[in-house]
Amino acid sequence: MTQILEARKGNITPEMEAVARAEGVSFDHVLDGVANGTIVITRNAVHTTIAPLGIGKGLRTKINANIGTSKDRMSIPDEIEKLKMAVSSGADAVMDLSTGGPIIEIRKEILNQSTVAIGTVPIYQAAVETVEQGKSIVQMDPELLFRVIEEQAAEGVDFITVHCGVTRESIERLKRQGRIMDVVSRGGAFHLEWIVCNDVENPLYAQYDRLVEIARKYDLTLSLGDGMRPGCLADATDRAQIEELITLGELRDIALDAGVQVMIEGPGHVPINQVETNIKIQKELCKGAPFYVLGPLVTDVAPGYDHITSAIGGAIAGAAGADFLCYVTPSEHLRLPDLEDVREGVIASRIAAHAADIAKGVKGAMDWDREMARRRKALDWKGQIELSINPERARKLRESSLPRESDVCSMCGEFCSMKGVSKYLKKEKTR
Repeated sequence: MTQILEARKGNITPEMEAVARAEGVSFDHVLDGVANGTIVITRNAVHTTIAPLGIGKGLRTKINANIGTSKDRMSIPDEIEKLKMAVSSGADAVMDLSTGGPIIEIRKEILNQSTVAIGTVPIYQAAVETVEQGKSIVQMDPELLFRVIEEQAAEGVDFITVHCGVTRESIERLKRQGRIMDVVSRGGAFHLEWIVCNDVENPLYAQYDRLVEIARKYDLTLSLGDGMRPGCLADATDRAQIEELITLGELRDIALDAGVQVMIEGPGHVPINQVETNIKIQKELCKGAPFYVLGPLVTDVAPGYDHITSAIGGAIAGAAGADFLCYVTPSEHLRLPDLEDVREGVIASRIAAHAADIAKGVKGAMDWDREMARRRKALDWKGQIELSINPERARKLRESSLPRESDVCSMCGEFCSMKGVSKYLKKEKTR
């Protein structure tokens, strides 16, 4: 029995209770959100070693960190270290995007060691296995893809990205309108190439009921991928992107009717003035389904700093209603991220998510900032560091320029405004 089917019966499950307590909201809020598809609880029925993760309306904006090998770098210990770094830095979920080395062994080890929800993109494994058979990706057997999905679900994967909206119709739309960068989604590109070369519909769309049945069996959350997401600002919010989004909204309804939880994935690269519009369009077309966005990145010209460009877009997207932010690291567009990239990406996304939560009025979000303000007013440096989003970095910066016993910072020193104002306002009160 899935969370949705239980919710429709009015049954508050232990998972719903856990999410409600973690978020500080009522049980009924979570129950209603799960029942109507505005909240998902991303925990596979067989992955019981992690806490249930709630994503959606009225809940704290969540963060995902991508890890995984490539053909050039394929170390299991390295990926486990990245997992630990992501979690310790505050990621709520991790996706394994491995395409090199023993990817099944890597995924199983990540599932075994993770304390947070794990997501995957099954088409990656299907593509790798096809190539290992001496074939090209366009020769992939659809049966292989469904077998991989079932196997990953049975292992305990909590949510999967499936590019069901890359269809013959959306490809024709893309070809008619034209783009600078065409398709940048790796999974979306695999499906496009397969469809064009075989002149056959996307099997995940043509056999969507089969996919839904697998998901229902394990209470696996479907994250309907945006294979047509824009890869540059000039391609944002175009017909191909919206065509796919309309299809994803329709597929969301089918899955929900079957009792399967669904998230919708979104762009991508989006000009800052179009971010809010993108969120509103998705929420309308997909009836409030949780929205999972990559960034979005608000400029194309900052390689090496794309954790910043994505944090800007993520804050605006979250404030407008996005529910789940996929981190972007400083290495985006340049290389496979290392440990420090993972940390920087998670922290940047957490800043964006928290800023969004304040704007959305998420319960308790502003309390954190109020308490920080009180500590700053009191020149309580220990308290400020403990409350900071990255205490380790704050402590190092503080200790690098002043003795620990100093009650001011090296920016203002003896001219500290709070110290002076507090002194004279106190005098004023005693008169």
